[in-house]
Amino acid sequence: MALLLLANFMNLMDVTIVNVALPSLQQNLGADSTHIEWVIAAYVLAFALGLLPFGRLGDIVGRKRMFLLGVTAFTVASALCGLAPNIETLIAARAFQGVGAAIMTPQVLAIAQVTFPPQERGLAFSLFGLSAGLASVCGPILGGLLIDANIAGLDWRPIFLVNVPFGIIAVAVGWFLIRNLPGNSTLRNDYVGIAIFGVSILLLVFPIIEGRNFGWPLWIFAMMAASVVGLALFVLWQRRLSRLGKPQLLNFELLTSRNYMLGVLLMTVYASGIPGMFMVLSLLLQGGFGLTPLESGLTNMPFSVGVLAISFVAGRLGSRYLKPRMIVAATMLVLGMTWLHFIIAGLGDEVNRWAFTLPLFIAGMGLGLGFSSIFQAVLSGVPHRDAGSASGALQAFQQVGGALGVALVGQIFFSSLDGAFATGAQPHPAFSGAAANAMYYQIASFGLVLLLAPFLRIARPGAPQRDTAPPQPIVVEA
Repeated sequence: MALLLLANFMNLMDVTIVNVALPSLQQNLGADSTHIEWVIAAYVLAFALGLLPFGRLGDIVGRKRMFLLGVTAFTVASALCGLAPNIETLIAARAFQGVGAAIMTPQVLAIAQVTFPPQERGLAFSLFGLSAGLASVCGPILGGLLIDANIAGLDWRPIFLVNVPFGIIAVAVGWFLIRNLPGNSTLRNDYVGIAIFGVSILLLVFPIIEGRNFGWPLWIFAMMAASVVGLALFVLWQRRLSRLGKPQLLNFELLTSRNYMLGVLLMTVYASGIPGMFMVLSLLLQGGFGLTPLESGLTNMPFSVGVLAISFVAGRLGSRYLKPRMIVAATMLVLGMTWLHFIIAGLGDEVNRWAFTLPLFIAGMGLGLGFSSIFQAVLSGVPHRDAGSASGALQAFQQVGGALGVALVGQIFFSSLDGAFATGAQPHPAFSGAAANAMYYQIASFGLVLLLAPFLRIARPGAPQRDTAPPQPIVVEA
């Protein structure tokens, strides 16, 4: 269990630790604003696009083999990130790191599911929740400490290199400790569906990030239109496979379920608000007001503490009051983000870090309460046979939402910042004005969740489902 938690912790902490390093690596590598967005988006996109196919591949070739391969890839990619000589290499290494995380993560939950007996699984999965909360708290602090320490003059690089010894330990111990879990060679992967879905998402995210850099030419909008066509082709391809009785990347019945697709929309929008927010806050605090990475990480920490604190409450509630919990969570996030907007808009020449504490803590509790509620609410009405692919798809769209959020929030922030500097604004008002404008996206996204959540139908606990066949480990264990 400690081994699985270590692998999970490495992945989750890497998501949060990078944010505090953005200004440092931007200065060290001479990166522009578009590069900064890609440092985050490349990882998230690769992770999102790999979750479903690599989860399925673990079922085919064996989960132990895929777990060790994933940890190895993640470790090698971390070393490449830490040794990157330029920003282009770092972005490529971040994408490779996301692939490693996508190979590793589905196997972690699947191995826990089949390794521990039923009476121990409750404790096992509660420890995963606890490790996730601790990773979100430790990431900003550890990142700040490593950068401020400037170990051997490496500046931001140790935030990636710190993964290397732990990754080596995980592979070495996992080779002997994890029992062999053979795959099922009769299963098949939907490689055409993977390609169509991956290209479609790239056609959407790339122009949003790069459009401002190229001056929004016609081909940028053509790419976004092509992404819509690609997603339509993906649905048609899944329908064809369903009619032929062949394996699908995402079961066609789920694609035709209004309730499930509403849940996917809610998850995508919900997950899009936070990664971009932390990117903007780090750039505001460090680039705009000169805070150190550690001071920036400590300023953001109340959000992670809120996520960790509410996880204990959400765990005790189980599957009760899911819709009220979603509504309360979205309300808390709208309140926290609105409060944060006014604090940022009112900044002068100094930052009162304590002013960020309460709104970030409230928003963190909203995020922690909402994620667990949305997952349970959406999956409550899914037939048992589709539970694996449905939960895997939700996780994938969670990451897709994060990538889209970074692209959209980055577009608002950097456009506002460039416009402010073009008019001769000083750094403090320019950064605070751009960050305040970027916060409108968070307010709008969580407001949309608040409006749509009441329309999500939730199956009653114990109610019969349309398909009562036993669950099958198709993609990612529910």
